[in-house]
Amino acid sequence: MSHPSGRIPMWLKIGWTVWLIAWAPVYWRQYGAQNFLFFCDIGNVLIGIGLWIESALIFSWVACGLLVFQTIFTIDFIGALLTTRHIFGGTEYMFDPHLPLAVRLLSLFHVVTPPLVVWAIWRIGYDSRGWKLQTLMTWVVVPINYFWRSQYDVNWARGWFFHEQHMVPGWAYLVLYCTVVPLCVYFSTHVALRWASRRWRFGG
Repeated sequence: MSHPSGRIPMWLKIGWTVWLIAWAPVYWRQYGAQNFLFFCDIGNVLIGIGLWIESALIFSWVACGLLVFQTIFTIDFIGALLTTRHIFGGTEYMFDPHLPLAVRLLSLFHVVTPPLVVWAIWRIGYDSRGWKLQTLMTWVVVPINYFWRSQYDVNWARGWFFHEQHMVPGWAYLVLYCTVVPLCVYFSTHVALRWASRRWRFGG
């Protein structure tokens, strides 16, 4: 499905590319190489590619993987701004005065991502293969996160919210993660986006 007006504006393509060029070295210096295996960071690069080639598949891929988590991040961040309380947790670092302001400002991409990918899907269409690509990426990346620099708990490969879990054996947690998250998060997002894209397509 393609929206009749089609194209992605050039200013957005250039703007996101310039932002990526600024963001990547700052994050590398602050967090290290393992940080770029976070799905949100991989998503930044995929969005850049998706903008330039105007790929419905790439935006659908990113949306299925990130919409739920980035929306939770946004709600928690805005809630903490307004009430000083974290509804879910996970955005405490955004208020840490010991973390450079530039890093925290660049981290606002988490807030930008949900509306951007939804807008892009509305603009150029939804591809139902996206959630499958996200699932495949999860099966590859999360085991790497589990074994490589595991102390950072990238993508919560060792436990949710950066706390290593000890309720079940590590291998069992990994299998559950790679099964439950794709089914409950990625596929559910896919169903919602497919429904929304059909309504957009037929003007309903």
